[in-house]
Amino acid sequence: MAGRITKAELQLKPDPRYADLVLSRFINSMMHGGNKSTAIRVVYNAFDEIQKRLDDGKAPDLPETALEVFHLALDNVRPQVEVRSKRVGGANYQVPMQLNRRRQQSLTFRWIITSAREERGKPIHMRLAKELWDAAHNEGKSVTTRENTHRMAEANRAFAHFGRNR
Repeated sequence: MAGRITKAELQLKPDPRYADLVLSRFINSMMHGGNKSTAIRVVYNAFDEIQKRLDDGKAPDLPETALEVFHLALDNVRPQVEVRSKRVGGANYQVPMQLNRRRQQSLTFRWIITSAREERGKPIHMRLAKELWDAAHNEGKSVTTRENTHRMAEANRAFAHFGRNR
């Protein structure tokens, strides 16, 4: 049943290393086939790679920890609007709609994970580290996906009045 209230928010436990609830949810999103320990290992190895990059290049504008890079990447990828298809009078319109916090986070996780999985040739933790690093610097596939989504919403702004309840 859609829209039912669950205790998922209350049952979510912080991740073991950083004690962060958002990272714990990201690990759950990374999980394939119930292999949580594998997902944890992949994410932590990616964070270790990011930390190595941070330790190598001591620039004043860089965050100090991999967790800060992760949160910066999430902020840079997080969408504000999306377009939804709506049928009005026999025609389909792409209607831009505001997103709630939960949907923003879900799309952010999905875009980062998908873009990391699409790239081939390297271990997944290296691809994830690269995508998070690029997203923290406003680059990469997931940031491009966000920009395309915002561009489509802006182009279809004329149909925004279809999104309101009549």
